[in-house]
Amino acid sequence: MSKIEVITLRNTNALELQISNLGATIISLNIPDKSNQIVNVVVGLEAEDYNKEPYLSNYPYLGASIGRYAGRISKGAFKVNGKNYPIYNDNGVHLHGGKEGFDKKYWKVESLTEGENPAVTYSYKSAHLEEGYPGNLKVSVTYQLTEKNEVKIKYKATTDAATPINLTNHAYFNLNGKDSITGHKLQLNSEQYLEVDSQLIPSGKLIDSKNTRFDFNNESIIGRADFKGFDDAFVLGTGKVKVVLTSPKTGIQMKVYTNQPASVIYTPILLEGLPFKNGVKYSKFSAICFETQNFPDAPNNAHFPSSILKPNETYLNESVFEFSIV
Repeated sequence: MSKIEVITLRNTNALELQISNLGATIISLNIPDKSNQIVNVVVGLEAEDYNKEPYLSNYPYLGASIGRYAGRISKGAFKVNGKNYPIYNDNGVHLHGGKEGFDKKYWKVESLTEGENPAVTYSYKSAHLEEGYPGNLKVSVTYQLTEKNEVKIKYKATTDAATPINLTNHAYFNLNGKDSITGHKLQLNSEQYLEVDSQLIPSGKLIDSKNTRFDFNNESIIGRADFKGFDDAFVLGTGKVKVVLTSPKTGIQMKVYTNQPASVIYTPILLEGLPFKNGVKYSKFSAICFETQNFPDAPNNAHFPSSILKPNETYLNESVFEFSIV
């Protein structure tokens, strides 16, 4: 049996990032707040040397690397070059790479560097037809802390046969470090979102968000009267900054940059029954995920940005989470 091992990256500004080789998972991210108190802004779990439950099951995908395909794929199958590939599904819905996606795999540490901009790179080899996907896929993710107080996450992949791919990290952020994200301020560089059905499968339509509950183009408080929570894909605009999240309580602000066309934003109503790191308690709307990625169900929507990676190409998802005090 493989063993869970945890690596800790630290920079000179007191940022501390913990990552596990199981699922190349972010376990915690400690940041000083406006009072110079340390706040863990990523929801993580407490486990004896991380080698027992609940990280071995981790049903909410807390902090995990998601693949081969983040989000949902419909119809229990997709076609590549005219060939049909059945994939694991629950009532027709394939989620986050299948029954045992990349979040449940042990990743190999390829490199570890310390100093001003510490970084760690993990790799994983996904065999042909693993979870139904064609092609032998070589994947890597690099986590880096910079002196600009950035967490850089870079996913790369190559394949020997054409295959759908859509990688992301599933970190749950709460800039208070506890309780709820209601009261956080949110601004999104997004004017459209994907219409979905009752199973959260995209219909193929892009809907304008202006004057709807999806409109956060101007900074707004999370928890306003029309806030019902999100599990939705937002189409990202062309500006450099894609997301700004701010906690008035701690003064911590997070800006998100990415080369991806969309971000699934997920706000679980309540995270329950889990032993959270440091015994922290969370309440309604515990945290918020920014899953920077391609559109969900792109393999079954020809007008969506293509998700097909071909041999001799390199897949690249570069996302940056920049922290400051305001």
